Amino acid sequence: MNLSFRRFPSRRRLVAGLAAGAAALALPLAAQAQAPAAADYPTRTITIVVPYAPGGAVDGVARTFAEMLREEFRQSVVVDNRPGASGLIGAGTVARAAPDGYTLYVNASIHNINPLLYAKTIKYDAVNDFTAVSMLAQGALIFSVNPQVPAKTVQELVAAVKQQPQAYSFTTSGFGSAGHLGIAQVMYETGLGQLNVPIVLYKGAGPALADLMAGQVQAMMDPMLSSLPYVKAGKLRALAVTGRERSPLLPDVPTMREAGMKDFELYSWYGLWGPAKMPAAVTRKLDAASAKIMNSPEMKAKLASLGFESSYRTSADFTRFIGVETKRYQAIIDTAHITVE
Repeated sequence: MNLSFRRFPSRRRLVAGLAAGAAALALPLAAQAQAPAAADYPTRTITIVVPYAPGGAVDGVARTFAEMLREEFRQSVVVDNRPGASGLIGAGTVARAAPDGYTLYVNASIHNINPLLYAKTIKYDAVNDFTAVSMLAQGALIFSVNPQVPAKTVQELVAAVKQQPQAYSFTTSGFGSAGHLGIAQVMYETGLGQLNVPIVLYKGAGPALADLMAGQVQAMMDPMLSSLPYVKAGKLRALAVTGRERSPLLPDVPTMREAGMKDFELYSWYGLWGPAKMPAAVTRKLDAASAKIMNSPEMKAKLASLGFESSYRTSADFTRFIGVETKRYQAIIDTAHITVE
């Protein structure tokens, strides 16, 4: 009598097989679960972190953008100011946030300057721990002085500082900011850096401008958004602007090149980031919204009135732009010998 026996799997093999099957089934289900979430985004409040106190240029750009993003998405968008450590605190908060598109981040070029200065202490990677969503705007800076300073031009200021270096100090809204790099470049190219003229650092443009107007410090390089109102009111005197061309908002103020700084051209640019590994669909949706907002006549008019221009770049273009700018900033830092003390 021929008997044939069917071999049944062991209990361990049976459980393993069932688990593998469940996992395989779960993969398409998970993908289906994520797809509607990205398609429906946003369904709740979006928070835009600004790593500085209210009142500065970054805060101004972020709030203007947030207002229009709120209208575009028909969803609440709030700005969360988290100042401190030259923007490192706010940036670190975003780097650690869930990559779901509900925690975003607006900052200036200092975001990619900080790693060049704080390489040994920074707790995040400015490129790999973030998703570069889009570039928003850029603008020239104003090189201004307290009205009590006798100098009317950049050359007169340099001469005055050389005569009485102990009577002058420069200021900046943050270590590593575009304004800080600009001041450092001026001091290096004119020889003022050898006189040990101090650069006083502040945690934001608001307190720096307050002390500049009070005469506690004498000169500052700062974006138009925060400085222009005080120049217009006569509380500050503009010596020059840092763009290639004169600003239509200050047509009588020369460029730094016209003022004798041959190759000087500097802008502060502003971008939108999210945490790393955001869903591609969410990034695309935010990028598309940024394009619509930043290219709108309404936004362009608002930015122009504040001394900025819309400089929208796609996520891919923004990422490439960051790489080019980072190399340029490294050259300035090396040339001017800027170090963390």
